[in-house]
Amino acid sequence: MNTMWQGCLADTDYFELRSSGGHDYGVWVTTPPRYDPATSQAPVVYVLDGNWAVGMTAPLVVTQLDPMQKIQPYIQVSVGYAGEEAQHWARLRNRDLVPPGEPIAKEFIDAVELGLQTGATTREEADAYLAELRDTRADAFLGFLTAELHPRIERDYGTAASGHGLFGYSYGGLFSLYAWLTGNTLFESIGAGSPGVVGEDSQVFAQLRELGEGLPAAKLHVTFNDQELLGDLAIYQNLAKNTATLLHRLTSRGGAVTSAVLRETHVTGLQASFLSYLRTCWAR
Repeated sequence: MNTMWQGCLADTDYFELRSSGGHDYGVWVTTPPRYDPATSQAPVVYVLDGNWAVGMTAPLVVTQLDPMQKIQPYIQVSVGYAGEEAQHWARLRNRDLVPPGEPIAKEFIDAVELGLQTGATTREEADAYLAELRDTRADAFLGFLTAELHPRIERDYGTAASGHGLFGYSYGGLFSLYAWLTGNTLFESIGAGSPGVVGEDSQVFAQLRELGEGLPAAKLHVTFNDQELLGDLAIYQNLAKNTATLLHRLTSRGGAVTSAVLRETHVTGLQASFLSYLRTCWAR
């Protein structure tokens, strides 16, 4: 990383990787303070939406030195988009983070149209955004993370053999739930912040029904924000209500599931949600 960014994202490397599906990803790797894999190997926390999230989450590696509440060492791998595609990360994430067959809720379309009416987006941008939701491939992206990216991180950074984590927010949180419900064995803890469970017919409910009475072994930590539930935007109200419904169904089965309600909006909640995940799943 060049010297201009080094002071902002200390101990962070950046590289780009093309997936077997032909998509280019930008990858930021932030190592623990004074990390030496020759003496102590750390597990990895994969953080989604790297183009947006890396600046708010990667600096929190300093929590590993906090004398009041120590967080165990982890290597943060933030995954986003590279090259010309980086400017379109907000719509490309729809393709990668949303489960296959996820219905497009009316409230979601209404929110996109509201952005058009207020001038926050153009018709071309709105149409492109919705188009990415018609062929969603969270399954392919999960395969990229586990079978293509992780082996490279393991090789280049001398990671621990186990104990890895995953954190996503909004549609990233929906992806986190999807990955957890698949029973993927790479991740031993998963954080799902304000997961985009916008409709009652979300695929995550279908996944849960398919599991029967069992639940995955990985620890799951879910957060959502009070202003999502108490505000006047239907998309966020539904997100919070459906997430609460999912949590009730999970906790009734006695799984390793924790949760927190944060005093944030949907936009401001990302960093607080990540910190809640660290405090819950990575404290020592």
